[in-house]
Amino acid sequence: MSAAVFFGCTFIAFGPAFALLLFTVAGDPLRVIILVAGSFFWLMSLLLSSLLWFIAVQLSNKENPSLQHGLLIMGAAVSVLLQEAFRFAYYKLLKKADQGLAAISEDGRSPISIGQMAYVSGLAFGVISGAFSVINILADSLGPGVVGIHGESPYFFLTSAFLTMALVLLHTFWGVVFFDACEKRKWVALAAVVISHMLTSGLTFLNPWYKGSLIPIYGIMVAMGTWAYFTAGGSVHNIWRCVTCRQTGARPPRSGVFSSSAAS
Repeated sequence: MSAAVFFGCTFIAFGPAFALLLFTVAGDPLRVIILVAGSFFWLMSLLLSSLLWFIAVQLSNKENPSLQHGLLIMGAAVSVLLQEAFRFAYYKLLKKADQGLAAISEDGRSPISIGQMAYVSGLAFGVISGAFSVINILADSLGPGVVGIHGESPYFFLTSAFLTMALVLLHTFWGVVFFDACEKRKWVALAAVVISHMLTSGLTFLNPWYKGSLIPIYGIMVAMGTWAYFTAGGSVHNIWRCVTCRQTGARPPRSGVFSSSAAS
């Protein structure tokens, strides 16, 4: 039973991410490099967050539970801000790399657009974040022991897997919206990414009241996914064509974050 829980939760948490990696990233060496570099930037934010957390815990009063709880909330907020700061730093690095690739290209165009970089970097942040958040939980699911034997929720592993899947996809969507906001100087959209990330992190404190955390987090995921889709140049017409499996007349592409890739 423990092996079934382990593999089931693993496929739930990382199934969509694995499909995206396999079909959209693995076949392009440049995207793989961007993916690995993006994971490194997220790990740097984790390292800095851990260092600040260690210092704060050492300086705080460990015998005061309310102080420790407040410190935990503050630590989560600082971690979110650091992740977004490193996302911005990675955006600036990719902009420099994009200019360099365009300079050495024969036709003067970069082989990868900023929109594609945004998608891959967001996926990198999501995969490595999900791995670090759920790996210990998956290891415990192999046993020994049974979840809920002492009155705890028997849905702990399952909800953790669904939460991880949502966070992986959210980071992907945040990456697309964030890069587009930086490109077009849309400060409201930039603030919306940071606030929604902060809100998502704060909702996890409602656990083990899983309905109070999972439902709004998935609502945020749907909203950010829709935003990212239209930011990338998607349209309702394209959705209709996909659903009906019909080939209609060609329409001019919308101006979006991925529009430059169509010309390359």
